[in-house]
Amino acid sequence: MKRIIFLTGQPGVGKTTVLLKAIEELRAKGFNIGGMISQEAREGGSRVGFKIIDLDTKREGWLAHIRQKKGPTMGKYRVCLEDLESIGVKAIFNAYEKADITVIDEVGPMELFSQAFKEAVAEALKNGKTVLGIIHYRARDSFIATIKNREDVTIIEVTKNNRDSLPKLIVQNISESLRRS
Repeated sequence: MKRIIFLTGQPGVGKTTVLLKAIEELRAKGFNIGGMISQEAREGGSRVGFKIIDLDTKREGWLAHIRQKKGPTMGKYRVCLEDLESIGVKAIFNAYEKADITVIDEVGPMELFSQAFKEAVAEALKNGKTVLGIIHYRARDSFIATIKNREDVTIIEVTKNNRDSLPKLIVQNISESLRRS
């Protein structure tokens, strides 16, 4: 694997679970991890939006919500550019300045409404440090295509068959790579 690893796969297959397990194991090995993750938010069993969480500060905000008053629309959600940029983008910038590993969950259609997000991701990819993230499975976007076509990027499709073994494989490869550098 290369120094930049992006997971992809069908919705609900377990991409974020694989990512979180890998983060937990990497932290247990003493690696400093920063960046951002997004997680579903549910009320009464129904998805109402997506939270964004800074892995270092634990600060949370909304990536998108059904009751968001302003921002770009994606299906039934409105994207909260303010939280994405003040929490998510800031987390990415802080991670590639301070952490061993920068986590980016996810590079997808909602996040790509933000030019600041794209710039943060581009900087993280070119700074030479390890990046572990999730990239949207179906999105057709030139920014995503550019990431997928980089020679220093490994794209791993998460499936029901491999999702249980992937965290250990990712941790092993990242650990070896960071020890060599």
